[in-house]
Amino acid sequence: MPAAGADRAGRSGASVDRAYSDPALAALYDALNPWGPGDDFYLELVMSAASVLDVGCGTGALLRRAREAGHGGRLCGLDPAAAMLGCARREAARSGAEVEWVLGDLGSARWEGEFELVVMTGHAFQVLLGDGEVRTALAAVRAALADGGRFAFETRNPAARPWERWTPEHAVEVVDGTGAAVRVAHEVREPVADGTVRFTTTFTGPDRERASRSELRFWDAETLDGFLAGAGLTVAERYGDWVRGPLTGSSPEIVTVARR
Repeated sequence: MPAAGADRAGRSGASVDRAYSDPALAALYDALNPWGPGDDFYLELVMSAASVLDVGCGTGALLRRAREAGHGGRLCGLDPAAAMLGCARREAARSGAEVEWVLGDLGSARWEGEFELVVMTGHAFQVLLGDGEVRTALAAVRAALADGGRFAFETRNPAARPWERWTPEHAVEVVDGTGAAVRVAHEVREPVADGTVRFTTTFTGPDRERASRSELRFWDAETLDGFLAGAGLTVAERYGDWVRGPLTGSSPEIVTVARR
C-alpha cells in the first residue's frame, strides 16, 4: 500500500490532499512512514551537499536528521501543506534543528542558483499530473540549482504495477497522539487510465472515519528522461532500488539523479 515506504500524494500543487491538510491526519504521517532505506539513500546525498532544497518536505524528517547528523550548511524544506509544515516546525523546535521551512510549491516559490542539491522524496514527483505542471516544476528545479547541481527523486516503476496491492486487505494500523488505534486502508477507485492512478485512503478511528482522495501519475524511464532533457537536466545516475541495483522490469522504483 502507498503508506508503506512513504507516499506524499497531493503535496505538490494547488490542491492538497486531506491526508496532508487535516492536522489530525498529518500527525499520523511519520508513524505510517517510518525511516527506511530510501531515507538512508537521500540522507547520504544531503550530507554531501552544502545547500539542499527538499521539495515536498512534509514533516521534515530528512532535513532534521541531516542537521542532527552534523550538516552545517543550508537546509530548506518546501511544502504546500500547512499542516505538514506545522509538524515539521514543531519537531525541529523540539530537537533544536535549524531549518528553513517555506509554505508553497514549485509553481509559487522561486530560487536562482542557490542549491547544490534538490530532492523530491516519498514519491512526491508523482503528484505532478499534467505535462505543463511537470515542465513548470522542472524549470523551477533547474533554476534553483547551482551549475553542476544535482536533482534526486524517485517514482514507482509502473512495470511492477504496485497499485494492485493498494487494497483494503493490505490495511495497516497505527496509534495516534491520544493512544487510539487508527486503521488506514487504500482502495483504487477506477481502472488506471493514461498512466494515472486514482485512489482513496480511509482513516478509521474509534470515533470517526475520514477519507482522502489522491491521484498519482506513473512514469516510465524514457518519458521521464524526455522531460528532464527538455528542462536542461541530464540523467547522471539511475537505479531500480535503494541499494543502487539496476533498473529492470521488476524493480520497485525508478530512482534518478540528474545534473544541471
